[in-house]
Amino acid sequence: MEPFGFTELPEIIRQLFEKVERIEHMLEKMQSPSIEPERPLSVSEAATYLNITTAALYSMTSRRLIPFNKPGKGLYFLRSDLDEWINQARNKTHAELIAANKFRFRS
Repeated sequence: MEPFGFTELPEIIRQLFEKVERIEHMLEKMQSPSIEPERPLSVSEAATYLNITTAALYSMTSRRLIPFNKPGKGLYFLRSDLDEWINQARNKTHAELIAANKFRFRS
């Protein structure tokens, strides 16, 4: 950094304040990201997301095995609904089943 005189000090301070304000603005954006509404998935996008065929997905919706939205003629899926549906279908491990049975018999 080059030496500066007392007369340049106000300009240097102004530049520092501007840089600090830009950094604060960037940090605020990072800490409070804008919440955008979730974009619905089409049948083909949902099938790809679940790694199944569209025919299998249509079959699951007709039997009401999977959550979906039907605002008109088309079917739409929310990724959050699909994730929740997958998580609810979790099977217990062999060890978990044994532990649950032991607990029941002891009561």
